[in-house]
Amino acid sequence: MNRRSFVSTLLLAAAAPTVVGQNLRRSRKKNTDPQATTRFIFSQAMRKATLNQWQRRPIGDVMGEIGLLFLGTPYVGGTLEGPGPETCRIDLTGLDCVTFFENVLDMARIVKKSSPTFEALIQEVTFTRYRSGTVNGYESRLHYTSEWISDNVSKGVVADVSRELGGIIFPLEVGFMSENPRYYPALKNSPESVERMRQIEQAINATTRYYIPKDQIENIESQLRTGDIIAITTSKAGLDYSHTGMIRRDEQGRARFVHASLTKKKVIIDGTISEYVDGVRSHTGISVVRPLEPKI
Repeated sequence: MNRRSFVSTLLLAAAAPTVVGQNLRRSRKKNTDPQATTRFIFSQAMRKATLNQWQRRPIGDVMGEIGLLFLGTPYVGGTLEGPGPETCRIDLTGLDCVTFFENVLDMARIVKKSSPTFEALIQEVTFTRYRSGTVNGYESRLHYTSEWISDNVSKGVVADVSRELGGIIFPLEVGFMSENPRYYPALKNSPESVERMRQIEQAINATTRYYIPKDQIENIESQLRTGDIIAITTSKAGLDYSHTGMIRRDEQGRARFVHASLTKKKVIIDGTISEYVDGVRSHTGISVVRPLEPKI
């Protein structure tokens, strides 16, 4: 598929969003330079946003539209890792559950700010991905979703609405990274980094988070909005959340779960969030984080 055909398909995404994901996948296979492809994908998404004047819409709705553009994009983990010192890496050719909602959120924020440049996206992702918005080594990245939520609430990026939706206290006992440094290249051969990560985990465990238990999600689905970020709590030891995604209300008003699926190996729009959570035994509930309008 040539570039002209790809652009034409992207501009028809509102009518057939799954085709866009298929074309992104083909583009990724044909282009050996992920950064060049990433910039191309970004530019066409921003072109669509500008043509449709998405900046006039609520940020949650903008996230819903951008999220659809990535349907079918391959699931790829580890895109934030790389040689050399920690830097803000963005790869739109493959997404995992975190980079999916993160890129969608930050693309929506720059659309709302009327600053749809790739450089602006890098600044926005840096702001949301790193503690206090500053890159200062591997440990400055917000590795645990619970800390990502806390940090971005304090920065005015999102609001944690879990408690007001009827959520109860979610006891935090994170420790997986410091207990399993072999899985993380930056920690594997650095006892000092492991110790710093352990201190970060202790600070996280001293904070309070709220969640809606699994058997209560269906009761609050009517209050969820398009663009709400969903973090799924887990019973797995050492972790806080095992999966993330976002809500998009469909034409029937159902709160569908859009996410980068490890099992399906791509970004998909699933059934309702209550159905999705209920289908996995280790899932225990959800926290709900609502995007806030950025300050312009």
